[in-house]
Amino acid sequence: MNLAQILFTQGFGTRRICAGLIQHGEVAIDGVAIDDPHYEVEPKGLIFRVSGKDWPYFEKALVLLNKPTGYECSQKPKHHPSVMALLPPPLRERDMQPIGRLDEDTTGLLLFTDDGKLIHKLTSPKHHVPKVYEALCKHPVTDEQVAALLAGVELREPDAKPHHRPEQVRAEGAERFDTHGLRLTLTEGKYHQVKRMVAAVGNRVEGLHRSAFGALVLPSDLAPGQWRFLPGPEVLY
Repeated sequence: MNLAQILFTQGFGTRRICAGLIQHGEVAIDGVAIDDPHYEVEPKGLIFRVSGKDWPYFEKALVLLNKPTGYECSQKPKHHPSVMALLPPPLRERDMQPIGRLDEDTTGLLLFTDDGKLIHKLTSPKHHVPKVYEALCKHPVTDEQVAALLAGVELREPDAKPHHRPEQVRAEGAERFDTHGLRLTLTEGKYHQVKRMVAAVGNRVEGLHRSAFGALVLPSDLAPGQWRFLPGPEVLY
């Protein structure tokens, strides 16, 4: 594959813009600037540098972001900036999409990809991918509340018709980590699910953070607002 085509597939702009980046000496491979847009290179395992920043080649990219508060998981946000603004332009140009959503006031592990099949697999309820949430509650968390969350609580969807029965929803895991701290493991992704479940047992979520998605735990060295590439979906299993 020629170098201009590689840049194009990785979201660096139109074919003309990509060719211009190369011709102006902005692209290097193994420390050597390449000025020929038609320079042939094997994309697999390639790391190229554009304007001083290294980029690995991915046919389909998977990105981890430590989401801060104040961002909406939407391409067309209503009240706050889009979380997409935290990703660099080449990734936004690749039509990266968040895998699931976090509320504006929820922080933590958020994944993005341009692989539609992976998005479907990881968000489909039938695959039961666990997610771990840490909630700061208004009132002390009791043993009875933990037991109720494990046994299951009834949730009625906001748009459900009056004759529809509430759905029984249970946590796969629930434990206290502080007097007001509650750690929940869920395999579904219903609207405001953690907040509604905690409310159903007589408490209230005042702060919410997602710390794990599948086998992937949010790295302690990734600050809020920072992102990094993941090698592939195998890190989630």
